Amino acid sequence: MKNAPISITSKSGRVFLLNSEEEEARTCAGIAADPDTYELTDEELAELRPLVRPGRPKAESTKVPISIRLSPEVLDFFKTDGPGWQTRIDAALRDWIKTDANTAVGRSG
Repeated sequence: MKNAPISITSKSGRVFLLNSEEEEARTCAGIAADPDTYELTDEELAELRPLVRPGRPKAESTKVPISIRLSPEVLDFFKTDGPGWQTRIDAALRDWIKTDANTAVGRSG
């Protein structure tokens, strides 16, 4: 009976199938036979750095982190469409400032 594939599971739940011993031997033989490449040492691998900084690009105007209390209905409304709900709340508040802020109770225009 053929050996079952060996796999590992990442913290996020993704499953990665590992090469069999035969596949790994063929890969190593191919690397050894190619004069233009070689397998990196542990020291060389430790020195590698990403080409780009991970994460999202810097915004033109940064936002200020705050803590705010919202009614459940408001939060549910904005979260219904999934990721980006904080951006949608920000856009709604910006729109309110442009159209209604000067007519709000307690504000003079």
